[in-house]
Formats: sequence, structure tokens, C-alpha cells
Amino acid sequence: MQLTRFTDLGLRAMMLLAAGESADRRVTTGQIAANAGASENHIAKAVSRLVELGLVEARRGRIGGLSLTDAGRTASVGRLVRELEGDREVVDCQGLTACPLIAACRLRHALAQAKEAFYRELDRYTVTDLARSPALTVIALGPPTPAR
Repeated sequence: MQLTRFTDLGLRAMMLLAAGESADRRVTTGQIAANAGASENHIAKAVSRLVELGLVEARRGRIGGLSLTDAGRTASVGRLVRELEGDREVVDCQGLTACPLIAACRLRHALAQAKEAFYRELDRYTVTDLARSPALTVIALGPPTPAR
């Protein structure tokens, strides 16, 4: 299963926020974009969704920035992927032209079971788990962005 770029950026944002939190720093969208190798616009969209889900708190202004909420710290990676990816099937059997095997096909069921096993495995981990040492030293944020 391949995750969308949106989900990838959402997960990276959560990990960078956890790293910022461990260093007692508020993090900006710009810092996440720079550290994730993505545009600030793409990060802003992912962060907006994380705010909607109640996993990230966003503050505007001079002392603004992003931080994880309690729910964000304890959210399972499986939940994050489910929420960011949406509950779509691994393959689209209906498509533009429905698969002629759909009536007797067992592949769709097997893939659905595999997807659930994938999510169950990800449910074993939280964002905080992903941002613990030694990973923390690799994902640590660079120097703070100067105020403009």
C-alpha cells in the first residue's frame, strides 16, 4: 500500500512537532516545510487537516506557531493514516469500467483484510513513539526561523 503525499506530509509534520516539543520549541509551518523538503503551501494544507482533527493547535501572531494537542501526542499512527488517507479501497473495482470478475472475486476481500492488518500494525505506535531517541536526533528541527 502506498500512502499519498498528503498523508506523508501530515505524518512528517506530526513527527517534527513532537521533536519541537521535546526541545521545548514552538514550530512554524515554514520550519516543517524546510525540514520535510516540501512547499509551505502543501504543509499548510496537511496542518490544516490536523488542526481540524484536533491533533494540532495553531496560534497566529508573534508568539504563534504549532504544537501537538494531548490527542495529537497519543494518537496512533494507524488513526492518523486512516484520517488522512480516507477510507478508500486498495483497488477500485468499480472504476470507469467495472471489473467483470467482481461478482465472484475474492481479491477485493483479501485486499481489504490486508489493509486492516496494515492499520492494526500502525495502531501499535503513537507519534510520540516515532519521535523518541535515537530518531529524535535525526528529526530534530534546525535553528529557529528569525522573526520578520
